[in-house]
Amino acid sequence: MNVLRSGFVESVHMGSVAVVDGDGNLVASAGDPGRLTYARSAMKPLQAAVSLGFIEDPLRDQEAAVMCASHNGEGVHLEAVASLLERAGLDFGALRCPPAWPLDEESARRARERRPELHNCSGKHAGMLLASVRAGFPLESYPDPDHPLQQAVLGRVVEAAGEDPATIGVDGCGVPVHALSLRAMALVYARLVTGRIPKADAAVNAMRRAPYLVGGRGRVCSAVMESAEVIVKVGAEGLVCAGVPGAGIGVAVKVDDGSPRSLDPAIVHALHLLKALPDDPSLEPFARPPVLGGGGPVGNLLPVFDLRAS
Repeated sequence: MNVLRSGFVESVHMGSVAVVDGDGNLVASAGDPGRLTYARSAMKPLQAAVSLGFIEDPLRDQEAAVMCASHNGEGVHLEAVASLLERAGLDFGALRCPPAWPLDEESARRARERRPELHNCSGKHAGMLLASVRAGFPLESYPDPDHPLQQAVLGRVVEAAGEDPATIGVDGCGVPVHALSLRAMALVYARLVTGRIPKADAAVNAMRRAPYLVGGRGRVCSAVMESAEVIVKVGAEGLVCAGVPGAGIGVAVKVDDGSPRSLDPAIVHALHLLKALPDDPSLEPFARPPVLGGGGPVGNLLPVFDLRAS
């Protein structure tokens, strides 16, 4: 990924891409598809699928989608989080994610203080709490790695990824996070969109029907899902994944330096190369984000990678 300022390449972001089908075959790649990385928030659709397995309530799309979200903290997101907790007979005080400001600038200006419900992972946590209530699991310890729900997530991760995690750490929101190869992350997404993961259809369909709940204003996840029949989910530290139902493939992109600014153009470019996106002008701000100088655009981020068939 080249960063162009006034026609000069000022910076370069390196990374890797893996494209995998539901049987685990590497379809195409760039860089090192075996690169290990923490799954971070890209694992949320699978984590939501596990939680949904314990929840018999027929959830609204907005509720199931926010369980998969790294949301902006806008009003519509907080309403969905509150609705999940209300189903569990709980309130925002039960959330164990750390207090945070909304990711959305406008919402952050209106917030008076950092709050757990404003954390971008609060939907995932609300879903885990509802699942724990329905299953009769302990509530206070739901983020702990030995909690029955987190053990169920680990089992599903191994099953969907086709490999054991290289290590298990603590995610930014406090729940376990699994280190997998980029190829394995792509396989998870291929299996999410091909119906090979229990309860994944409920999570995937909710993401596609309520994409704004997955991110929000100015977020690539929401914008791409509003434009095409795909699912997209970003993770921290330069990871973004996508599933293409029509092709039955998963895509995983990792930016080596963890830079978030190159994520949007990287996933849009990869999906264009795979012919999974239309020529939609609304995606241009994500495909070629501007580089500013003097208050105006003087360049842009330009993807320069190609995908080689395997």
